[in-house]
Amino acid sequence: MGADAVEVEASRRTPEENAVALQTDLVKGLTSHQAAENLARDGPNELEKPPKPTLLMLFILQLTGFVIVLLMIAAVASLVVNGTGPNRGDILSYTTGKAIFVIVVINAGIAAWTEHKAGDALDALSKMTQATIYVVRDGHEVKVEVPSIVKGDIVVLGTGDVVPADVRLIEAEDLKVSEMALTGEPDDVSKTWKMKPPKEGGEEKLTPENCAFSGCNVTNGKGKGIVFATGMNTCIGKIAQLIAGDSSQKPKNKCGCLPDTSANATPLQKNLDKLGSKICMMAIAVCVLIFVIGVIMNRSDPSNPDSPAWLYMILIAVTLAVAAIPEGIPLCVTISLSLGCKDMVKKNVLVRKLAAVETLGSASVICSDKTGTLTEGKMTMVNMFAGGVSYTVGGKGFDPTVGRIQRSAGGAEGGNDIGVRSCLLAGLLCSNTTLEQVQDSETGETKYEPKGNSSEAPIVVAARKAGFVESSANEYKRVLEVPFSSSRKMMLTICDISGRSVLCSNGMPLSGQDNFIAICKGAPNFILEHCSEYLSEDGSTEPMSGLKRSEILKIVDDYSSQALRVLAIATRTMEELPFDLQDEEVSTDERFHRCRSNMRLLGLVASIDPDRDGVPESVISAKGAGIRVVMITGDYLKTAVAIAHNVNILSKDDDDSVSAVDCGRLRPNDEYLKNTAMDALTAHTKVFARARPEDKLEIVKSLQRQGFVTAMTGDGVNDAPALNQADIGVAMGIQGTEVAKGASDMVLTDDNFCSIVAAVEKGRAIYAGIQKFVAFIMSVHIAEVIQIAVCIIAGMPVMRTPLQILFLILVTDLPPSIALGMEPGESTILQDNPRPKKEPVVLAWMWASMVMNGIVLSCVIIAVYIVALVLECDGSVLQEDVQQVEDYENRLMAARTVAFISLVWAENVRSYTSRSFDKPVWRNVLGNKEMQKAIVLAQLCLYAAVLIPYFSEKILGLNGRDIGVRGWFIALAGPFACLVLCEMCKVITAAQMRRYQAYLATQQAALTKGHDDVVNEKMAEPAARQDRFQPAFSERSETIEL
Repeated sequence: MGADAVEVEASRRTPEENAVALQTDLVKGLTSHQAAENLARDGPNELEKPPKPTLLMLFILQLTGFVIVLLMIAAVASLVVNGTGPNRGDILSYTTGKAIFVIVVINAGIAAWTEHKAGDALDALSKMTQATIYVVRDGHEVKVEVPSIVKGDIVVLGTGDVVPADVRLIEAEDLKVSEMALTGEPDDVSKTWKMKPPKEGGEEKLTPENCAFSGCNVTNGKGKGIVFATGMNTCIGKIAQLIAGDSSQKPKNKCGCLPDTSANATPLQKNLDKLGSKICMMAIAVCVLIFVIGVIMNRSDPSNPDSPAWLYMILIAVTLAVAAIPEGIPLCVTISLSLGCKDMVKKNVLVRKLAAVETLGSASVICSDKTGTLTEGKMTMVNMFAGGVSYTVGGKGFDPTVGRIQRSAGGAEGGNDIGVRSCLLAGLLCSNTTLEQVQDSETGETKYEPKGNSSEAPIVVAARKAGFVESSANEYKRVLEVPFSSSRKMMLTICDISGRSVLCSNGMPLSGQDNFIAICKGAPNFILEHCSEYLSEDGSTEPMSGLKRSEILKIVDDYSSQALRVLAIATRTMEELPFDLQDEEVSTDERFHRCRSNMRLLGLVASIDPDRDGVPESVISAKGAGIRVVMITGDYLKTAVAIAHNVNILSKDDDDSVSAVDCGRLRPNDEYLKNTAMDALTAHTKVFARARPEDKLEIVKSLQRQGFVTAMTGDGVNDAPALNQADIGVAMGIQGTEVAKGASDMVLTDDNFCSIVAAVEKGRAIYAGIQKFVAFIMSVHIAEVIQIAVCIIAGMPVMRTPLQILFLILVTDLPPSIALGMEPGESTILQDNPRPKKEPVVLAWMWASMVMNGIVLSCVIIAVYIVALVLECDGSVLQEDVQQVEDYENRLMAARTVAFISLVWAENVRSYTSRSFDKPVWRNVLGNKEMQKAIVLAQLCLYAAVLIPYFSEKILGLNGRDIGVRGWFIALAGPFACLVLCEMCKVITAAQMRRYQAYLATQQAALTKGHDDVVNEKMAEPAARQDRFQPAFSERSETIEL
């Protein structure tokens, strides 16, 4: 049966009929056994994915790379030249060509295996961020991963969830769903569980009103639904099948049949590929140049002087090509990025997009939520104002057995006062959070833990302290709930109080004729706007005068200046509801507006959310790294300022009136400022209070227009556009909705701001490590080219064969390069300025460092080689003279061996000097454990290459057994000279780095200061104009954290 038919059939059946058809229970759901059977029968609830490239396919793809192709051409050229030469009958004459092929295959195999394992590692990380949803199984609500959803499951939906499968709704309370992904319609769609007959003359709905579909976001309300289609059988699955059948949407192929994986490459990998291609083109030009020079100078093969010079120079060109091509860079980058992602997991950061690792090093602004990120998210009530009396609430955390409610004046017991009991019960009736006793998995201790909204937890805990029990709320039947939304700024519930003369024992008196009570809980300024009276100390009511409203707002100010978060609670009693509950034509917003007028203020509750440990220090570290930390919160301005000072976002030197703004200034008269004025306002602001979710998007756009690289945190469904717009979207792993996680680049598993700073530090370290090994590898290749070119131009015997060069680069140089990519990062890395986002991988001062080090290495090794030639070849240095020496082939082999050993030792020493561009080598010399392993491996390979009989002299053309003690001592001169000269080069590099950092600091300051003139010229008039639009009490406003 097609997806459309299943959808229509499910929508036309009652919930009970669907339950029978799907063999489930509307109350208890499926049993675990049924769910397992259905999963085995229908498969996982996920769309079909294009097959991953196999290990063999990745291996073949490696062979199509430009660098590898050039190497294979060099190998073919070597085989052809030797196959047409005088030694074509000697199998060993083909060693170089065959060895190049072997090493190319080994390199491609290692690269393919590494990419394959990196893909597996990223898949494992993605499973750690697997979307989850609550379902009813075995009569209990349990959280399961979305792929394990099966037909017949009862799914529990709430605001911020992504519908996991196609469901027929069985409950719906003010439920709205965004079906843009399915239908393209931008407006949210209201949903109901009922079957409505189509209206005559009305437009046909694009989707049934009583169904919700996989992949759609729940934007409001809550509900339950029974799953009738999963995976590819859903509506979104059918669309996926249509796309798969469209030839224009089929995966791109490379070389006709191989999959094109270039879309998965990060910007860094693409930049390095371009760099490698440019170097290859330069290498070709150098090879051609040296070939021409060699032919003109008639450089012939020393082993076959009668052969033409052009034939020998082809082999030399092959040698140069091998020396110049940086074949190890792509492999090192892949390893470094994949290992970096794994390391970030240990820092509570899950990277969803590999490019985020690179972008982290460029972050110049971090925009952070407050609750749960900068603070612990564990709200504790410490003060309340009820019945005209101020109270203090003792205790800490969620344990209701610790602490009492006392009058602030005198300390008398206040938990039984009319105002306290009425206010806390009303707050409890307007909450969905429960308090449960759970066992700590680590300590085994029993503790209290709230389940639900963190802002409601303090009310529930305080109500228990006032004597209310868990079942108290169940005594008042809830007939309507209007959930909190960012537009309403409050939550409303209506409960049945028929037959009651008092709200509760020792509570607010009731008329006895009222049947319903409407309770509002939310931002004080919004609540007070609709209050016409207030509850006094003795339980009577008094009219809400302007003077009284000002007094209450002054109390809100006082609480907020102490970094307390304030909520107001108000009620309205009614004989009958101002609407028909059964009339679905009356919208939720209309019901809300009809109930919230003429309310009675019961009181205020003030809670504190303690700063997270380490956050103030992390903020200071971020500032030292040139990163501006911005707090965006829904709290009242004074609360936000107080907290910002506590966590060091605002310092003593900051002018709070400039650095902290109410977001109302961004949108006077509900219209956002023009770009110029908006940029001028955001250029210096560190705290945005009373923020709406859409404000985040405008703030990010403004900062990006000014050139800042922005990281933005978010957890709600409305945060998704800002997360997607930001250069680095950071979702919360605990409080975050699935919509927010899906729009993010990385997820904080602990919702902790400290983890963002740690991720920035790690991202910088990874990028710096990549720069270090790129500089190291490139300097090695530069040195190889210089050494061979000098030998050809000067007429000396060529120092090294192509096979020896490949052995050096892939066996003795590659392990230290990989170790450099795993460099832990310098202790001062957070003292550097952010890297410009479009900055090239290799900077000008790095090129200078590479060239200097390449020249140093070349000069040192050439000098060692000349000394070795003089000692081994009876004073001869030039090729023509060396050929006249008796047994010159073995003597030349000895000289080459000395130079080879010296070069390996020198490059191993340079591995340590390359750990820092400007710091001396002896600083934390053993700080990288991987480097010690790499050097040991390189040394073992060296001694195998020069000491193992037959392999050393017949294959590699080396013989360390015959150079004697003198040869080993001569070789020692190379690393010592290289160490001294490379360290001296660091003096020049350090000066260049300081100039570059000063340049970056100037650029960063220019970004911040660039709008100062605009502030003075453009903001005066809008600022004056917006003041006229602000409500009289807008400066004393409080909203719930978004």
